[in-house]
Amino acid sequence: MRWTPALFALLLTACIPGGGSDTPPSDYSPPQAQPPAGREATLQCHLDLAREGVQFRALPDRRFENGCTAIGAIQLTDVGVPTTNITAMTCPVARQYARWLREAVQPAASQILGTTVTRVETFGTYACRSVNSQPGARISEHGYANAIDISAFTLGNGRRITVVDGWNGDDERVRRFLRAIHRAGCQRFAVGLGPDSDRAHYNHLHFDMGSRGTCR
Repeated sequence: MRWTPALFALLLTACIPGGGSDTPPSDYSPPQAQPPAGREATLQCHLDLAREGVQFRALPDRRFENGCTAIGAIQLTDVGVPTTNITAMTCPVARQYARWLREAVQPAASQILGTTVTRVETFGTYACRSVNSQPGARISEHGYANAIDISAFTLGNGRRITVVDGWNGDDERVRRFLRAIHRAGCQRFAVGLGPDSDRAHYNHLHFDMGSRGTCR
């Protein structure tokens, strides 16, 4: 079957939780329309999320000062594991995050730690800033709502583990868990950075859908 924009729109009306009910904020200015290819890819991503049981709402496209944007972004409302501090994120980042949790994080927690992950803490998704917040640097993927920073996990046994304390900590199983999910993130996102990459990432795992193909 050939996916046409009209068919996408019809399916999305039925599939997206809360779809069509989002009201743009009063300061919203409609941006230039996404090109057809970008629009079709975004709609396909919406369908993928709906098919995989991920609940979300589509957000209006936004362009901000200093070149930051949130185009084709969504707000996750239920990804299976409560996750803190996630706001606007591009649909591909959200899709890969959901798959990473389901296919990598939970299996690793079960196999290595003997429990489940019941909560994920993040440093956020969208933030209009330069790479590593350095003056004069190019805009970070966070400035395009195209990244997520993972900082900690709460486990089913009540234990809380953090990247900052666990990456090189005394618990060998926690070290294995964090490195396993970092590697798995690199396989699902375009870029994966952890504490071994540089000083700016000493306390979190950074994943984004940029085009550099980096894993450190």
